[in-house]
Amino acid sequence: MLRTKRLTRAVTLAILLSTAAFAPSAFAQTASDEAGLEDIYVVAQRRSENLQDVPVAASTIDDERLSALVSGGGDVLQLAGRVPGLNVESSNGRVAPRFYIRGLGNTDFDLAASQPVSVIIDDVVQENVALKSFPIFDVEQVEVLRGPQGSLFGRNTPAGIVNFRSVRPSDEFDARLNASYGSFGTSVLDGAVGGGIAPGISGRVALSYRHRDDWVDNTFDGSELGGYDDFAGRAQVLFEPTPEFSALLNLHGRTYEGTSTLFRANVLTTGSNELNGNFDRDSVSYNGGGGNNQAYDQLGGSATLSYDFGGLTLTSITGYETLDGNSRGDIDGGVSGVGPGFIPFDSDTTDSIDDLTQFTQELRIASEAGAFNWQAGIFYFDSELTVSTVGAGFPPLTTLEHTNTSWAVFGQVGYEVNDRLTLSAGLRYTEDEKDMVGILTSIPVAPVNVSDEHLSWDLSAVYEVNPDLNLYGRVATGFRAPTIQGRDVAFFNPPSVANSETILSYEAGVKADLLDNRARLNAAVFYYTIEDQQFSAIGGLGNFNQLVNAAEGEAYGFEIEGEWAATDNLFLTSSFSYNHTEINDSDLVVGPCGSGQCTVRDPGDGLGNVFIDGNPFPQAPEFTFDVTAEYEHPLASGASLFVGTDWTVRGSFNIFLYDAVEYETDTQFEGGLRAGYRSADGRYEAAVFGRNITDEENVIGGIDFNNNTAFVNEPRVIGVSLSARY
Repeated sequence: MLRTKRLTRAVTLAILLSTAAFAPSAFAQTASDEAGLEDIYVVAQRRSENLQDVPVAASTIDDERLSALVSGGGDVLQLAGRVPGLNVESSNGRVAPRFYIRGLGNTDFDLAASQPVSVIIDDVVQENVALKSFPIFDVEQVEVLRGPQGSLFGRNTPAGIVNFRSVRPSDEFDARLNASYGSFGTSVLDGAVGGGIAPGISGRVALSYRHRDDWVDNTFDGSELGGYDDFAGRAQVLFEPTPEFSALLNLHGRTYEGTSTLFRANVLTTGSNELNGNFDRDSVSYNGGGGNNQAYDQLGGSATLSYDFGGLTLTSITGYETLDGNSRGDIDGGVSGVGPGFIPFDSDTTDSIDDLTQFTQELRIASEAGAFNWQAGIFYFDSELTVSTVGAGFPPLTTLEHTNTSWAVFGQVGYEVNDRLTLSAGLRYTEDEKDMVGILTSIPVAPVNVSDEHLSWDLSAVYEVNPDLNLYGRVATGFRAPTIQGRDVAFFNPPSVANSETILSYEAGVKADLLDNRARLNAAVFYYTIEDQQFSAIGGLGNFNQLVNAAEGEAYGFEIEGEWAATDNLFLTSSFSYNHTEINDSDLVVGPCGSGQCTVRDPGDGLGNVFIDGNPFPQAPEFTFDVTAEYEHPLASGASLFVGTDWTVRGSFNIFLYDAVEYETDTQFEGGLRAGYRSADGRYEAAVFGRNITDEENVIGGIDFNNNTAFVNEPRVIGVSLSARY
């Protein structure tokens, strides 16, 4: 009952704030104020363009909100629900996050898994799931491009792109420091300094440190878990010897040690998806996992060279990444014969990336923006990945080597038909090849090779109704190459393969600036179908992680987001997305939970499997809702006091491909709060904050192996923060 009341209060507050943000009566009261919204620029079409002019459903999260989200030690998972249709989750602690856009993603927890959402950091694609977890610091903004982006970006982008843009060096001196301290000894320290080094040379160095004490008691052996130390850095040097040429060099690295995900045995009771009395956020009972330790190291670099020939610009982007690390976990979440609940046998698993190297090269030539513009390029991708798995009670070690080589050519043209109508078209040809060989296996494993080629395209139009209102439409395709899943070799099963998936998407939207640029409202409707959709059938008694293809996936929905400078001192934002997803394959079956303790609602095939035709995609919330508000009260000195809040709500979703009472979540929400003092010049800020301020205990994932195991969101963190900018 208390949980229901909290949800009701949070949703009511969010709806009231959202409604207030667009109330006509309020519009009339504030339309004459002088302050307005700043223009937002994105690179959705590989050029810097006003968000309102781009024929793509795109959203941004700026540096101020990012700082607030990570103030309690948060990582990329904090982006979930912050823009329409975006979900992020992980069963691998602070590494290997899984991204979903408009319901389309991949629940595969293998360290060699591919995803249909591409993550790009400073113009370089981060293909491996562990590379996608690089900490967020000194980032100018995050751009989320929804829908297929298969023409200009192309590398596994059927669902869309999450693009991180770091603050670039400039010749103006800039220094900033953000520090916070809160519950469980949670510490965040981010700093950056940059400026001119010599004529035509500027640089920037940024460092980040996140720490949390061990705070979860292991009641079985008296140890403590839950802590981490996460250190990362980035150094950039920008050479601009002439007005025509620039070279941006980027070196970045990370070292992380902490606790992997804490799985909790039998915290779901058969017939219910509510956390039961076995759940205690502050304690677990483990006899395995070796402390659930996790450690990763990453080092990478990139070089972006650009030369302006006068009307044509040639750009070269070279990237290189290396990474290694491992995670170990008490997978059953308890102790066999002890509990909590019935656990038939113990399970302890270690997965590691022994060695990862990734090389990317892109060459692109582009005309100047104008009535007719174009760009064309080539892209090359090569990676080598060695993955090992150790499972207690099984052979001690299984090691597999994955290689992936891909190349593509692409182009786009844009044409202003008249003062109001602009058309654009893009095309990309891709060839992709993957290989897997067994280095050390307990069963004979023949080398596996898969490859495919595909032509992706998109067409779009933007029509300017008036200078403050644009309508757009877009048709786009996308492609994800065949995938190899080899983790099951460690459990005496052959590797599995999924064929290529292709997507066809339709989208239409409106982008409007309102009230003399004091408000902004963007909305879109979409529909897409996927042929041979790749899924991962996870869990069951065999603890499988097998790839399957569904004949078709289908989704439709709408998104709306807005922001409003209600007064010079009050700023509001809100967004809402509705997303219906459905698997269409009357013959596709998967194994249900292995414990026999879950309540499956799908029909069976008489052989222990269940049909999943008609089920939603896993980890695809039916809706997401986000609202923020900040009020600033000026003081006579010129300084100000401020208070801000943000709330995110995610609708129910299935954790697995099959439909079970226990593994369908309820609607979930989290809220944040900040209040503090800001100096007159805006350089200094001191605040108290809370993340997950109502301490919601939300189930975000599960393991259906030998009991009803689940894992939950981050706990409430209350603390203080300080920031300074020069």
